[in-house]
Formats: sequence, C-alpha cells, structure tokens
Amino acid sequence: MGAVLAGGSSSRMGRDKALVEVAGEPLVKRVARALTAAGAQRVVVIGGDRRRIETLGLEVVADRFPGEGPLGGVLTAMSAMDAAVIAVLATDLVTPDPAAILRVLEALTSHDVAVPVAGGRRHFHHAVWQRSAHDPLESAFHRGERAIKRAIRTLSVVEVEGVAPEALADADTPDELPPEVSPRAVR
Repeated sequence: MGAVLAGGSSSRMGRDKALVEVAGEPLVKRVARALTAAGAQRVVVIGGDRRRIETLGLEVVADRFPGEGPLGGVLTAMSAMDAAVIAVLATDLVTPDPAAILRVLEALTSHDVAVPVAGGRRHFHHAVWQRSAHDPLESAFHRGERAIKRAIRTLSVVEVEGVAPEALADADTPDELPPEVSPRAVR
C-alpha cells in the first residue's frame, strides 16, 4: 500500500505543490504513479485539495491532524489503510522512482521503518513503515512530538544506502523545480 502526503501549506512554493506540473503531470500524480509502479495495490493521498486531487483520479483521505506536519500525515495513512506495510512519500518529490521505492521496501524486513539516507541525512519523506510503528508514533504525537526524526526514537530503523539522490529530491520552492516545469505550474 502507498500514501502520498499532500496536506502541507506549500507556503515557500507560493501555490499548492501537489498540483505543480512537471513534464505536464501534477507532482501528486507522479508520486502516486511511482507507488503503483512499485507494486502498491492501493494508493491514497493524505490531505490536500480534495476536489482537485480527485479530478486526477486519485483517492483522497482527509488528514486527521491538519496543520500538524508529516507525522500526522503518516499516522493518518496508517489509520486509513489496513496493510501491514505502507510506503509514505511526500507529494513534492520531483522524480519519484519505483526502483527507489522498492529498494527501501526490500530493506524493511523486520524493522519498524526503512528510510533512505543520502547527503548525510535520513529522508523520511520517502520511508516505508510497518504497522507496528503506529502505536509508538501515535503516543509520541499525543505527547506533543511533531518531528518524525524524534518520534521514531523507540522504533527499529534501518537506513537504506544507495538510493539515487534524484529519487529523493523534493521541491519546496519554485527554484528547486526542474527546467521542464509546465507553464501552468507557475500560475
């Protein structure tokens, strides 16, 4: 199963990142397509502009914790799906790659979460989670934690090396978008 987190405010982008088009396709659709190509039998979008995202043919689940960051989105995804394993990716991945998703998934084995590492940091916007992570994450959330990197302290984490950096690249600002961005993306 797969989930795309699309509930952020996109304030640095200046418009809804999920709907920014790269090579003629909205980012949210590109990420959902990559999850499907990696084998996800069901893909949901967490948060975002429900009406506009549904017109793209995607299933939207309302974020249980709007405005509370990616940890709330991960918890919403886990609550919305009954799968034992869920790949959760950010909507602003510019070049999502099914092979990168599979690499992280295959590393999960008996751990609670598999997270790619590149550039000296963990990329939680491209992680694969076991259902076993839900309760500890939810407990951390209800204690006031909002940062995934701190909420996972009690979880078994496997770091995945060798994921192509371009598969992890996200775009928070217009300057981080590739040159082939559709003209409609700047409206």
